[in-house]
Amino acid sequence: MKIGPVRNWVYKKLNPRETDRLINSELGSPSTTDSIGSDPSPRLWCATSRQRLRSLDTFRGLSLIIMVFVNYGGGKYWFFKHESWNGLTVADLVFPWFVFIMGTSISLSLSSMLRWGSSKQKVLGKILWRSFLLILLGVIVVNPNYCLGALSWENLRIPGVLQRLGLTYLVVAALELLFTRAGADSGTLEMSCPALQDVLPFWPQWIFILTLEVIWLCLTFLLPVPGCPRGYLGPGGIGDFGNYPNCTGGAAGYIDRLVLGEKHIYQHPSCNVLYQTTVPYDPEGILGTINTILMAFLGLQAGKIILSYRDQHKQIMSRFLVWSLVMGIISAILTKCSKEEGFIPINKNLWSTSYVTTMSCFAFILLLLMYYLVDVKRLWSGTPFFYPGMNSILVYIGHEVFENYFPFKWKMQDSQSHAEHLTQNLTATTLWVIISYILYRKKIFWKI
Repeated sequence: MKIGPVRNWVYKKLNPRETDRLINSELGSPSTTDSIGSDPSPRLWCATSRQRLRSLDTFRGLSLIIMVFVNYGGGKYWFFKHESWNGLTVADLVFPWFVFIMGTSISLSLSSMLRWGSSKQKVLGKILWRSFLLILLGVIVVNPNYCLGALSWENLRIPGVLQRLGLTYLVVAALELLFTRAGADSGTLEMSCPALQDVLPFWPQWIFILTLEVIWLCLTFLLPVPGCPRGYLGPGGIGDFGNYPNCTGGAAGYIDRLVLGEKHIYQHPSCNVLYQTTVPYDPEGILGTINTILMAFLGLQAGKIILSYRDQHKQIMSRFLVWSLVMGIISAILTKCSKEEGFIPINKNLWSTSYVTTMSCFAFILLLLMYYLVDVKRLWSGTPFFYPGMNSILVYIGHEVFENYFPFKWKMQDSQSHAEHLTQNLTATTLWVIISYILYRKKIFWKI
């Protein structure tokens, strides 16, 4: 068992599906803690229990459950509704966190697979197939036609949450796979600046991501949009004194309407009521996907920290704190610490750069706290968020498909009552937690 090739052959034969399980986990969810380590010695295998990093599943589950509650109505309270344009509410927090933890999980799972001996060609094929399935499921979920008759292809909505997750997963996972180097994620490569061992080895990935961000900035602020001022970031409609009624989203909205067509994007954006917009706008459109990739890549950076400083809990948590502070400072500069007056305001509809840096700041802090409580001190098991985090695809698609079915929804006596809405939405959300717990106990996990 001390001979590496013999040991690896034995483990693969004992569990031949392990490699497939790693890539097919929840949006790239982490493998077991023993696979995080770079040292394949028998002592590590014997001393380490085969448990996942529960903090990652807990974080994913927390984001998912808040997302479900918000999508079901959030008790009809204003702070559980998406902000009309600039600014943040609770509803605007959860999707970026889900994207962030997806990036973290990609880093851990791909690292494990490559150490188990999977070829890059095989893994890339799985990434492509999985991204295709996410996009396909997304198109199906956002275009329900039950009780409405046949679905018209002329009005098919193309963008959506799962579609954006699929594209983001494809880019970030493929980027990580194509440029990763042996030993880069385990701290074994010698470098002149050990303090940056979780950043410097991955400079090609950083150059690619920063190039994408430059493209976003150029398109957003330099692309000429007919009838609109260059670099417009407003909601259109009656916003800005009604001077630009058809300019909702500026370049982002223009690109979607030009490439996808007005009938193939979201018809009722959150800015519609307050600003009385007349043109459709999709918050999951093409241009915003660039910054979603940035968000996932920052999450992947968190995974690099875990891999580079394995078992060094203080180093991991201090790095999380440093990254949170850096993201917070960038956000303060971009927004001038204001809602409307900054260079780039925080805007979920646009997925602006300041929105990504602000959400990353929060995400690093939350991950630090959960890592400390769940995996380091083990003061909290992650219950109840851990269970939906283990079955995130099933819970997300399930809550979308069965949203209008009993027992997730029923006719209320007073539709204006916050108490009745809150009771209904909490009941529906709790049911999904219970369902995910039952599936966990029965060891049923839906992978794609």
